[in-house]
Amino acid sequence: MTGMAQTYDAAGSGDRGKHPDHPGEQGAEDPVRLLAVRETPLSVDEVFAAVGDHAAGGTALFVGTVRDHDGGNDVARLGYSSHPSAEAELRRVAEKVVADHPVRALAAVHRVGDLVVGDLAVVVAVSCPHRAEAFDACRKLIDDLKHEVPIWKHQTFSDGTEEWVGA
Repeated sequence: MTGMAQTYDAAGSGDRGKHPDHPGEQGAEDPVRLLAVRETPLSVDEVFAAVGDHAAGGTALFVGTVRDHDGGNDVARLGYSSHPSAEAELRRVAEKVVADHPVRALAAVHRVGDLVVGDLAVVVAVSCPHRAEAFDACRKLIDDLKHEVPIWKHQTFSDGTEEWVGA
């Protein structure tokens, strides 16, 4: 097949009119726009704005919140703490996602300190040329962040018992 007479794939992201040589179909030169580990409340709007890119056709955003239970126990409160290398590790994770996906823009922020049920604990977002790429890159970003960045959760349950997660 030549030219632009291509068809959509089963996922619907398709490649009709897609020009792989076009800069918008590739990753951006420096797509890491925002990375932070902070004690202050997180903003979905800040993260979403950071990944805005006119060449992106898909933006995927994930918000992790403090829930009221874990493992069958009621959560009363929790706190996040991090190693001093957490932001550097977050950058390493982000750069790997960028290397493996056509990311136009990427942002990730994680909260540390004491949080209550309903607080935002982590917000990540990725924009890519197409929807499927954005979903894949965002899932990789949050999964790798949770497994590789040294941030630990200390939960206190309503019965007074405590648990460290990720430590």
